[in-house]
Amino acid sequence: MASIFGFRSRDPARDRQADVSRLDRLAKLFEQIAAEIEAERTGLENRYRTTSTNAAFLVEAMENGSASDKRSSEVSALTQSILNCERRIAALSRQDGMMKELRHSLDMVFDEDASSVAAAEFAWPAGAGRG
Repeated sequence: MASIFGFRSRDPARDRQADVSRLDRLAKLFEQIAAEIEAERTGLENRYRTTSTNAAFLVEAMENGSASDKRSSEVSALTQSILNCERRIAALSRQDGMMKELRHSLDMVFDEDASSVAAAEFAWPAGAGRG
């Protein structure tokens, strides 16, 4: 049977290093996901502007009589595409906001850990044998 006096805790510096490494990997993942969201939103916004412009010119051409009324199905398709873009852009904006909140929360955890380590180091008198 092992004695309770034989228990040794890990060096706090080693714990801190593991925590920093873990949090750094998580932060990089959040940044990668945020970059993916931004790239998708940028591409979608460009297509949205193009589709909106095409729809506006087509409607104007139909109103002026230079385009056939038969092209109204094309206007409907463009309108549906615009609505889909708007919904997706809104979803991406929510995702981006969530990534920012998660990143902020991660920073808060890191700051709390740093504060608690500093407080623990301050609380132990020199030579008290922490580990």
